[in-house]
Amino acid sequence: MAPRQIAVGALTILIVIAGFFYWNSRNSDTLPDGIAAGNGRIEAAQVDIATKFAGRVHRVPVREGDLVDPGQVVAEIEISQLRAQLHRAEAEVASAQSRVAAAKAQVTMSKAQLSLAEQELNRTASLLDRGHATQESYDIRLTERTVAMSNVASATANLTAAERGVDAAQAAVEEIETQIQDSVLTSPVLGRVLYRLAEPGEVLPAGGKVMTVVDHGDIFMEVFLPSSQAHLVTVGSEARVKLDISEFGIPATVSFVSPDSQFTPKQVETRTERDKLMFRVKVRIVPGLVRHNIERVKTGLRGVAYVPLDGWPEPDWSTLLPPLPPEALPDEALSDGT
Repeated sequence: MAPRQIAVGALTILIVIAGFFYWNSRNSDTLPDGIAAGNGRIEAAQVDIATKFAGRVHRVPVREGDLVDPGQVVAEIEISQLRAQLHRAEAEVASAQSRVAAAKAQVTMSKAQLSLAEQELNRTASLLDRGHATQESYDIRLTERTVAMSNVASATANLTAAERGVDAAQAAVEEIETQIQDSVLTSPVLGRVLYRLAEPGEVLPAGGKVMTVVDHGDIFMEVFLPSSQAHLVTVGSEARVKLDISEFGIPATVSFVSPDSQFTPKQVETRTERDKLMFRVKVRIVPGLVRHNIERVKTGLRGVAYVPLDGWPEPDWSTLLPPLPPEALPDEALSDGT
């Protein structure tokens, strides 16, 4: 083999070796000291929107995949039967109010009779003192006053019962009105409809699910860290999330660190030998960032969360992850979610 060919071959080998070491250094799993990392996936709470009482579904104005705002109407339950019950309850209120009026009249009449009985008793007592009336007539007047007092007490009790009847009838009206209000189902969160579980015309039992909404107000990733790292992670500290489909570092904060350890889930992959026990850590994406990119938010995407154990090392290791492009950042400051 000619010396020139040998030199070219050696140079080729050196280039291959240099390229391997360069690639290995760029793709090394080794992290700087003070940084913890764990793999996971983007998650969000799923909210089941269900009926409070049995009824027929009247309409469902949203579809699977639609983005819904808090308070937006997502379904309505038929209320024709409730309207009839409301009319009957309102009639009961009017009837109870009439009984109150009659009871008040009875109280007034009983008090008048008591006043007359007391006057008759006083006159008879005066005549008895002067010897112009008998003891028997006095006893009769005394008995009449006692009966009149009992009539007043009875009439007052009847009035109280009638007034409580009005309260009960009014409560029945309010209960039915609440059911009518509850027949309009609204989304409690900002999110996307994941499943539409009922269609117009279907009869649902109490608690029947109409749809499931993915809550985009709290987008997070759960990772599992060994005790040697988990005890150094503080709630509220900054973090970064890097998705497998992207090279950018997504701003996040640590929102939860489990106080108890647990067995390592099967899907957790550690860079070293697997620990028997791990601590669950939740990293929450900055809410302002989520709202600004609401149409791009997808749950289930896998990636890695990077968490500083005592602040980002110097130089700021978080800058090694490329920042998000300007169009992905909200106009307002992102401090509202940190």
